[in-house]
Amino acid sequence: MTEYRELRFSAQDGLALYCREYGERASRRMPVVCLAGLTRNSKDFHALASRLGRDRRVLCPDYRGRGRSQYDADWRNYQPRAYLDDLRHLTTLAQVPRAVFIGTSMGGLLSAAMAIVSPASVAGVVMNDCGPDLDPSGLARIFAYIGCDRVQRNWLEAAEELRAMFPDLPLSGDEAWLDMARSTFREGEDGRLHFDWDVNLARPLVSGTAAIPDLWTIFRGLAKIPTVAVRGARSDVLSAATFARMAATNRDLAAIVVPGVGHAPSLSEPPARAAIDALLAGLEP
Repeated sequence: MTEYRELRFSAQDGLALYCREYGERASRRMPVVCLAGLTRNSKDFHALASRLGRDRRVLCPDYRGRGRSQYDADWRNYQPRAYLDDLRHLTTLAQVPRAVFIGTSMGGLLSAAMAIVSPASVAGVVMNDCGPDLDPSGLARIFAYIGCDRVQRNWLEAAEELRAMFPDLPLSGDEAWLDMARSTFREGEDGRLHFDWDVNLARPLVSGTAAIPDLWTIFRGLAKIPTVAVRGARSDVLSAATFARMAATNRDLAAIVVPGVGHAPSLSEPPARAAIDALLAGLEP
């Protein structure tokens, strides 16, 4: 089954949130929850969720302020505690008491944090191009574009803008870049294309008001949880040194490097795909 259903629900503070749901709800296989990067949304996981959804349930939420979820009037709520509360609310409402969490960038860190705040709900974790130490050069690049809308006149221009901004993305061909544009921009009332996120989500980061916990303590909390860590060989967010330290800290970690790719792998690359399938197979009865 490759189509998805749309789930709409209210966060505990009343904000309207959105989630894509793939697969059969009655499947007895381990469910999967896919968590996107800082500014990204559920569209990023369509290929992965369609594949995994053939025999299991997959949830792909849009965080508050992204995609089809409502923007928060108080930018101070764009912080990890609120995201984790929203995720726990979603899994409760969707009746998914236990799942494998697959997260890209910030989504990977949230996946690891879920194992701390709700350990019984996490059967396994995939951390895609993220770790307890984040490369300052990559963070500077991200902060430089997320807080300011870059309005485009049409989809072709939007695709070219992304080619220039992210030359190391694992995309090839015009149609792939157009798909990326469609998951990054939305059409506004002015008929032009705008980033598909609330640019105010950058404010807690640049103002220093976002509470960032000790990420190494969170990572060590995965010691008894089956975990895959994926790194793009050309990533400027997860350094090779941090990746090596992660593997040394967690001896059971499945550490996968995707050659020729920057931040972040799509998870459709053969090494990443095989590692995800192996993790899921190891959790089946």
